[in-house]
Amino acid sequence: MGRPRGFDEEVVTAAAAELFAGRAYDGVSVDDLVQQLGVHRNSLYKTFGSKRGLYLAALRWHLDHRLPPLTEQLAAGAEVADDPALDLLLLAAVERAPRDVEVAALVTKAWQELDQALQRAPANHTDGTRSTALNALLGERLRARAAATTTDPS
Repeated sequence: MGRPRGFDEEVVTAAAAELFAGRAYDGVSVDDLVQQLGVHRNSLYKTFGSKRGLYLAALRWHLDHRLPPLTEQLAAGAEVADDPALDLLLLAAVERAPRDVEVAALVTKAWQELDQALQRAPANHTDGTRSTALNALLGERLRARAAATTTDPS
């Protein structure tokens, strides 16, 4: 019988999602994951299989837990461009989706959910098509993230 797992998989997955959202997939090493998440390397590989496995689990967790409140806010007509809940999705779309079909499928599904939320939004919330509104939202978040990066010395 194996040794019991010494960590909560959901807590580690959520923390990994935050780490990947802040630094992107390529900006996070396995050593970073081990140090930041407090999980032994062997446990990480046994549980998630690889860095990519943890990334996919983190992206799924993020889309299941952070995206629904965001879509509800959008559907209600709220401004969400300053919400960091978009960050992991944006980074996944730019960095991983072009070369990982599984990430691309998750990102596409998330875009559809955001489009549907914008469709439910009050008429005065969007100008033009839903895709224009979504593109504007994502562009605003990218700009906010870039502005935060230029003012943060770390």
